[in-house]
Amino acid sequence: MDFLNSHLLSLILFIPAVAAVVMFFLPKDEAKFLHWFAFVASLIPFALSIYLWIQFKPDALGFQFQEQYAWYAAIGSSLHLGVDGLSLTMVLLTTLLTPLALLASFSVSDRVKPYLMLFLFLETGMLGVFMTIDLLIFFVFWEIGLVPMYFLINQWGSANRNYASLKFMIYTMGGSLGLLLGIQLLGALFGTFDLATIITKWTSAQGSLLGFPIATVKDVVFWAFVIAFAVKVPIWPFHTWLPDAHTEAPTAGSMLLAGVLLKLGAYGFLRLVLPLYPEQAKAYAPALALLATAAIVFGAFASFAQNDFKRLVAYSSVNHMGFVVLGIAAAAMASGTADARIAMNGAILQMFNHGLSAAGMFFLVGVIYERTHTRNLDEFGGLFPLVPIYGGILIFTSMASLGLPGLNGFVSEFLVVRGSYPILTPYTAISMLGLLFTGAYILKGISKVLQGPMNENWAHGEHKLTEISTREIIVMVPLMTLILIIGVWPAWILDVINKAVMHLF
Repeated sequence: MDFLNSHLLSLILFIPAVAAVVMFFLPKDEAKFLHWFAFVASLIPFALSIYLWIQFKPDALGFQFQEQYAWYAAIGSSLHLGVDGLSLTMVLLTTLLTPLALLASFSVSDRVKPYLMLFLFLETGMLGVFMTIDLLIFFVFWEIGLVPMYFLINQWGSANRNYASLKFMIYTMGGSLGLLLGIQLLGALFGTFDLATIITKWTSAQGSLLGFPIATVKDVVFWAFVIAFAVKVPIWPFHTWLPDAHTEAPTAGSMLLAGVLLKLGAYGFLRLVLPLYPEQAKAYAPALALLATAAIVFGAFASFAQNDFKRLVAYSSVNHMGFVVLGIAAAAMASGTADARIAMNGAILQMFNHGLSAAGMFFLVGVIYERTHTRNLDEFGGLFPLVPIYGGILIFTSMASLGLPGLNGFVSEFLVVRGSYPILTPYTAISMLGLLFTGAYILKGISKVLQGPMNENWAHGEHKLTEISTREIIVMVPLMTLILIIGVWPAWILDVINKAVMHLF
């Protein structure tokens, strides 16, 4: 037990990668065995994450379960791992969604081994970002996560996959160049990449640097960090890679792209931008709030305009993640106030909640696409009598995305709006227009798929629509359970988040 507690984070982090390496030596023709191997291997980090959650002490200050291993001592970088309430929620989300995405992939029969290996490597990349408290290793894992997703889109995506995967890679890597330069500057300046040390020294730095006033240098590096994270979230106008990547990615890829990868950018704002640049964050908070409001409103409008079911859900991610950024902007604007803490709590909970509902929605789009081979909403219609179980699950998950009281989306969006309104009143008021159209595009999707005159093409013959399978229901059950539990009893997760927010402030 002592070994487990002292190496818990590294076990969670590296077990998926080790499983991927082991999978390389397994026979490639045993598709069913490979699927089960990857699925069971991904359950181990999830089980360890639950143990981590149980052992975590919300009242303790700072990072817990810290591990530190020498990596490159000459430049002051080490594999330094630790979790607080912020990163713990993201670790739990990642280790939950990965096995569900792998379970959703059991129908994949093309080049199964590399497909599953990429998912396992992707999990390690995502977990590394949330666990690392060394800036250089943070960036290493930040970039590692891009490579598996690029190949998943490029090799297993839809017809326009080459364009979408290249656009995804160019946008995200291009945005990260400034982040890399900024991290290098901080490491060279202080002789270490340890986050706690850099925060202490950088926020108190005075005088000049490289012949420029330190305030000017901070402004430049601040925007380098902000652009990298804004592209990843993504917020308007850096969002254009997202609908293409989502539309072309395989179903399981879209689940993790929406469920976890988008959260990396928001996590970067919370973990790095606010602690490292409190003055700059406060000064430019209105600009960030403006971009967040644009993402909320334009994302909702764009989603409503779509006739492709998957693109509708993809643009909804821009809309929902806008609330996360709005909460972050409010926290930056009025750091330390009660309203700012409420907004920050809502932003972090919205990251978790959106991961559940978005992963569920993309999976349900994949379920109907697998049977009909179309995502055109005009080609569905009146399908509820044919697939009542699927229809009920789709309505439930859609209502969570819409923000129906009693489900998880309402709690987090209410907290963001409640906390942001006194601080950023005009931006929050305008964002309510996006909230109105959220209901419009969700109801449009439901009505086009399930309501109205039935499309007889799916009622009989070789195109007859079949009900959602037991395996597919099992994928949705954990997501639906958490959606409901957080909706009626959010305290179990908000307590952990709130303690982390108070420490961050």
